[in-house]
Amino acid sequence: MNQPPLKIILNPYAGRRHAQKQIEPLKQALQRAGLAFDFVVTQSPGEGIALARQAAPDGFRTVVAAGGDSTIGEVMNGLVQAAGEGQAGTLGIVPLGTANDLADMLHIPRNLDDVCRQLAAAQTRVIDICRVNDYFFDNNSAVGLEPVVTLEAEKITRIKGSLRYIVAALRAIRKRPVWQARIQWDTGSFTGPITLVSVGNSPRTGGAFWMTPDAKLDDGLFDFIYAPVMGRLALLKLLPKTFSGKHIHDKRVVYRQSATLKITISPAPLQADGEIIDREATTLEYSILPQKLRVIA
Repeated sequence: MNQPPLKIILNPYAGRRHAQKQIEPLKQALQRAGLAFDFVVTQSPGEGIALARQAAPDGFRTVVAAGGDSTIGEVMNGLVQAAGEGQAGTLGIVPLGTANDLADMLHIPRNLDDVCRQLAAAQTRVIDICRVNDYFFDNNSAVGLEPVVTLEAEKITRIKGSLRYIVAALRAIRKRPVWQARIQWDTGSFTGPITLVSVGNSPRTGGAFWMTPDAKLDDGLFDFIYAPVMGRLALLKLLPKTFSGKHIHDKRVVYRQSATLKITISPAPLQADGEIIDREATTLEYSILPQKLRVIA
């Protein structure tokens, strides 16, 4: 055990409490991989941010988020906050969530022994981090329909995995929510009623929806789509196309890249990496921090 110890931050509620059952198996896998570690289990939302922010002053070079996309988002926020203007400390990921979007996009294995061997190898890549207002995100953020899907998914208890998000999407479409918005990006603008705006640092969200299929984690830009208001039938026809990314070829969907984005909108829910961060957002300012985070992958 010559490597510096890892700080492991596990969210027991990830994956509908699946992560709680993995605490001892994960510790055993870390030991089999010959890793020294300090293991902490969070007790409340947001705790991962503070723990990760304190990790560097405590001497940890690598902080591992064990959980789902929102857990990874919390730990990443703490690392980025601690770094200030510099590059953030190294992030490790043990995917224990429902969607595991960022982990899949980084080709991080889900088997505990495999992922611990990857942590031990400590091979890294550097990715961009995005920001919406005062919150950082690594995978996806959205305002409008997508966060409504997130809120609907929280109500569903009997369905697991990505299917839960698909059912939630059908429920959200049934409500046919509409918002008035002004959208401004590097090379254009739009004003009018919208159904959604989705911003991607990587291609997939919700475990199944390839909302920004051309997005890359390290190109210094985020991809985004917006859709002017649509009826329920049009949205239902569009939904299956999001499973492959073909929705971006629909003439009603606008797909762009930018380094900045400003949205003024009638009060609407806002999510980042699967976490609702504002239920009545009205002004959103997006920006990107190129090459900000080193990730073991």
